[in-house]
Amino acid sequence: MGAGNIARNMAYTVNNLDEVELYAIGSRSKDKAVDFAKEFGASKAYSSYEELAMDESIDIVYIATPHSRHYEDCMLCLESGRNVLCEKAFTANADQAKRVISYAEEKGLFISEAIWTRFLPMRFLLNEIIKSGVIGRISSLTADLGYSLGNVERLNKPELAGGALLDLGVYTINFALMVFGSDISNIKSSCVKNKYGVDEHNSIIINFEGGKTAILHSSMVSNLDRRGVIYGDKGRIEFDNINNCEGIRVILNDSTVKSYETPNQITGFEYEVLSSVKAVSQGKTECTEMPHAETLRVMKIMDNLRQEWGIVYPFEKYSLK
Repeated sequence: MGAGNIARNMAYTVNNLDEVELYAIGSRSKDKAVDFAKEFGASKAYSSYEELAMDESIDIVYIATPHSRHYEDCMLCLESGRNVLCEKAFTANADQAKRVISYAEEKGLFISEAIWTRFLPMRFLLNEIIKSGVIGRISSLTADLGYSLGNVERLNKPELAGGALLDLGVYTINFALMVFGSDISNIKSSCVKNKYGVDEHNSIIINFEGGKTAILHSSMVSNLDRRGVIYGDKGRIEFDNINNCEGIRVILNDSTVKSYETPNQITGFEYEVLSSVKAVSQGKTECTEMPHAETLRVMKIMDNLRQEWGIVYPFEKYSLK
């Protein structure tokens, strides 16, 4: 659902997997749908999202529309009996996320947030390295993610739930939670808004129980190093590209270095697809890699950050809580 660049990456991924078939594309433009179907070999090309959602031959709908549409498109699919894999950020706010998840569970349908970093093998390798205690007592981490995307329309428009936070900051927050867990004691933050009123870059400090601190930065106007670094009293772990890991290095205080390479992959999207297929085949309503509770946790954190920054999207008819 949606025929943009990220949908193209997913279509390429699906076409290189044996477990799934790219069956249909839905777009609000008939020409885009037809061109997409021809390029990627989809059997059906629908010129509306409603037609796509009503096709009972579909097992899972992948939603790749702007953030502002995620709630509406998820509900459309669920109302039509379709299982859903929805791009990050899952919805525009936590209230929408809660409503979508509750409705999916009520209907016994699968839904998951397609935040691929939660599904990648290197995420689980990182967990093993941390648990080994090789860098000793961990005190802090840093994570940066930024690209020069200032001219991208959907990121600039408040009505499309634009800004760096929902598009990029969501990854830095997820990285911190994957490493340090969910016991947050307090959060401090700041942002710089663009002329349209959305955050073009932001800085976030999350303090966790036990004395751990995560320092996060995301930007839609600058290329950042995309690196996550975890610091312990015996050394550090460098995680190259928190958006799609390109390698891990463990660097100890005595300058010993051990490197871990990323396994070959199609695009990295395949892991969330295969997890979704497995969950649906087992009759589950969520993925173990990104359970609903974690999606809601991240959405609530981002709501609180936007409230602090005074960023409310035009379609939000209430004050964020």
